[in-house]
Amino acid sequence: MRIAQIAPLTEAVPPKLYGGTERVVAYLSDALVELGHEVTLFASGDSLTKAKLEAIWPRALRLDPSVRDHMAPLFMLMEVMARRAGEFDVIHSHLDYFGYPLLGRLGVPSVTTLHGRLDMPELQPLYHLYNEVPVVSISDAQRVPLPHANYVATVHHGLPQDLLTAGSGSGGYLAFLGRISPEKAPDAAIRIAAMAGMKLVIAAKVDKADQKYFEEKIEPLLAQPHVEYIGEINEHEKNDFLGNAAGLLFPIAWREPLGLVIIEAMACGTPVIAFRNGSVPEVLENNVTGYVADSEVAAAKAAERIGQLDRKRIRAEFERRFTAHRMAENYVKLYGDLSAPQQRPAAARHDRVTPFAAAARVA
Repeated sequence: MRIAQIAPLTEAVPPKLYGGTERVVAYLSDALVELGHEVTLFASGDSLTKAKLEAIWPRALRLDPSVRDHMAPLFMLMEVMARRAGEFDVIHSHLDYFGYPLLGRLGVPSVTTLHGRLDMPELQPLYHLYNEVPVVSISDAQRVPLPHANYVATVHHGLPQDLLTAGSGSGGYLAFLGRISPEKAPDAAIRIAAMAGMKLVIAAKVDKADQKYFEEKIEPLLAQPHVEYIGEINEHEKNDFLGNAAGLLFPIAWREPLGLVIIEAMACGTPVIAFRNGSVPEVLENNVTGYVADSEVAAAKAAERIGQLDRKRIRAEFERRFTAHRMAENYVKLYGDLSAPQQRPAAARHDRVTPFAAAARVA
């Protein structure tokens, strides 16, 4: 099958440092090639892939300070993809709604994976307007705020099976990995570790948008003796960081569509303590791969018994549920379904109700 993968340009594929969507695109593209498919990846020129790379911009936009208009390279991406559309059996976009005006007009089966949050009110009228665009959710929980989108599948993320290896947890600390932001709640992780009497090591980036939050809310907490802040780490440092941790804290404060870091921890055999929010109960098996908590106190109590969980079993669950090959196989089945001839009702194709009116009726 000839498959086009359309990646964002903000980060390289895979990212040099932090980045979830581009990392998943990298794993998926490589796994599809390993399964024998002909894959073309539309991405930044500093991407590394087993697929054929169509470089739209020389390097990731986040790493190119000369770029002031980030929309211009994005428009270039869409135009290049459109001109080459006839070369593919299916086009798989990871740009959220940016591709919708084009994808339905190219005459090639396409699908868009939704990687982000769907609870913004602006999305309601948008998805009434684009009510036939096939989309994939990365968890069933992700769908809840936007139930009327045209979901054709849920496909959980996956990692290459040998990317991360099981660790012993010999460091004895609790880990926090990802991004410093209110929705990730690093302050809650600091309080949980203190209540559990355990050291917390924070490996996280600070985006410009979250700099004030970091300086006012988090930085003052880093002076506490049980906290160590090591900043952003790269892909090669994750195995030791997660593998040596007694557990990962994931006190998420928003409806996380799918926490990739949970899967990364599972690949290292490291149990996860997470709040019951978004996709957490869907991904984390309580009392097997970690503990699902409803409060900071409950999370601290769970941390005290983190050593009771079987790290080999956690690694085995990762291999059973969350490998890149399993993710790719699920997408290949979906690509085949999308390519099959389908009869679609004319009423759905020609809905003349304005999206705002439709959204108002739903509300």
